[in-house]
Amino acid sequence: MAESKEYKIPRHVAIIMDGNGRWAKKRFLPRKAGHVQGSRVAEQICEDAYDLGIEYLTYYAFSTENWARPQDEVDALMNLLRKYMKDSIERSSRNNMRVRVIGDISALAPDLQESIRKLEEVSASNTGLKFQVAINYGGRDEILRAVRKAAEKVKEGELKPEDINEEIFYGFFDTAGIPYPDLMIRTSGEMRTSNFLPWQLAYSEFYFTDVLWPDFNKKELKKALDYYNGRERRFGGV
Repeated sequence: MAESKEYKIPRHVAIIMDGNGRWAKKRFLPRKAGHVQGSRVAEQICEDAYDLGIEYLTYYAFSTENWARPQDEVDALMNLLRKYMKDSIERSSRNNMRVRVIGDISALAPDLQESIRKLEEVSASNTGLKFQVAINYGGRDEILRAVRKAAEKVKEGELKPEDINEEIFYGFFDTAGIPYPDLMIRTSGEMRTSNFLPWQLAYSEFYFTDVLWPDFNKKELKKALDYYNGRERRFGGV
């Protein structure tokens, strides 16, 4: 009898939390209700992921394109993020979770920027789940900002163009120091990455599910891990 392969837990999982609005619509509720329920699920999945042995978890919370949504929905999302950031200060301490926000936070309201800085500061020494939240994040925007940072270093004479390799360039990204995701999950049936971590996801496994984010749970997360374990990761090799 052949030996069964060891069950692999991905070190880093990235999630596009999609379907909040459709979940609310199916229940004849305002879209805001879907986002509120989605934030509760996000909190629970952080705990579930760590229980399962996942070391890094990254959520796509608000993209650079999301500003184009109706103003009342954008306002509701910003208020939800405010509450989430403040609540996360106590939650990160309780759960020993380190929180890091990726994206261009300079476009956010000053009070939200301050909440983010405080959360990152108070959770910096925590040793449990490494949790990243993408807010006002766009993958192309991140790459452009990284190029500008590298160009500035070259201009100042601190870096030679010929010395720039993948490792050095990645050091200018919002996710510098964080390993590339092994697995990307997207809920709600959409099968695209929507400008989420394009550089980082180059060799990630993709898992798409029809389950709407507010209905996502530990059982669904395990299904994604089962799928991941069925994949053979060759990274371009044979």
